[in-house]
Amino acid sequence: MKTSPIISSLALVIAALAAPSVSAQTPEQVAQTVLAKNPVIDGHNDSPEQIAERFDSDFSKFDFRNTIPTMGTGSEPMHTDLSRLRKGRVGGQFWSVWIDPELPEFEAVQRVIEQIDIVHRLVDQYPDDLQLALTAADVEAAQNKGRIASLIGMEGGHSIGNSLAVLRQAYALGARYMTLTHWKTLDWADSATDAPRSDGLSEFGVAVVQEMNRLGMIVDLSHVSEATMNDALDATMAPVMFSHSSADGVTRHPRNVPDKILKRLPANGGVVMVTFVPSYVNVENRDWDAAQKAEEARAAALYPGDKAARAAYVTNWQGAHPMPPVTAKDIADHIDHIRTVAGIDHIGLGGDYDGITFTPDDLGDVSTYPVLFAELARRGYSAADLAKIARGNILRVMRGVESTAMQIAKNKK
Repeated sequence: MKTSPIISSLALVIAALAAPSVSAQTPEQVAQTVLAKNPVIDGHNDSPEQIAERFDSDFSKFDFRNTIPTMGTGSEPMHTDLSRLRKGRVGGQFWSVWIDPELPEFEAVQRVIEQIDIVHRLVDQYPDDLQLALTAADVEAAQNKGRIASLIGMEGGHSIGNSLAVLRQAYALGARYMTLTHWKTLDWADSATDAPRSDGLSEFGVAVVQEMNRLGMIVDLSHVSEATMNDALDATMAPVMFSHSSADGVTRHPRNVPDKILKRLPANGGVVMVTFVPSYVNVENRDWDAAQKAEEARAAALYPGDKAARAAYVTNWQGAHPMPPVTAKDIADHIDHIRTVAGIDHIGLGGDYDGITFTPDDLGDVSTYPVLFAELARRGYSAADLAKIARGNILRVMRGVESTAMQIAKNKK
């Protein structure tokens, strides 16, 4: 028996109406759908430091599957554990290996190796959940196995002790990006939060960037001055990253990326991993943070040698001056701005979890990335846009850096 064309057409219409469509999904559903296929690769998480400080690098003192019950010496729970990474749809994490910029060179080198060791031990301790990743292909292989790709990022060029040999050995141990400075200006690179010394990069600083290109190590420009950003962009042959920075055009802050630099990113191919640090993303919170630091200095002057009295003074001030609220909408404003100035291909995420004291109200730990993606979906970002922000853009940067290293090696033969 033949079916009439009218009945067939009617059946197709009914089926189409019955089938769920992306446009019919709520923003929350869109976020979950996108992140299920494109789990987040975050640019910066300070869990290794927390493990070192809270638990003295003793893995018997905590369970990374759930860190909330084991706070260690910290007064607040960690922002990160495997359970919450899974809930947050995180598929790749650059673990920051940070050390104090004030350390002597020899001690800085030792301490950064100890931090790298923590990441390796973490991966070895939880092989069903974590997998070491050294390349973009490794990240995708980990995803295919349902594991969280674990990458290593060195936070601060003081870690290499003014030695290209140490830089090479850090790469050999698995470090795949290095932030050129932290808060302190170095002999060879100016920081955004310290007095300049080289007006950007010194001759040795340029050599560091060139050696990172040769190795296949991402040049990270978070924490550096605008002059250093420009010098690094002039020197590099590979895409750069900002592992945890936001847009200066939205919130004026020395740690954010100026529009002049954002406009250079399309030619370079780099990416800004937008951070969640409240004082970087909200003007009122930035001013509150500055005022709090002033009160901490006042407390130190009023109560020298009395740690308890200083803490009580600051706590009382905080009670009288509550922190201005920050939400995912503030983060989305920065993403909007970077999209306008640089384009959708130059945005990623670098939450800075476990490296910050305060978090946005609705982005309290690593389980909350879907909240931000729902906000972006609400603003009209397409599924393709969201996939780029989640992981596509940083994977492209990684491939670009790897390709540059291969080309340099080929040209030297």
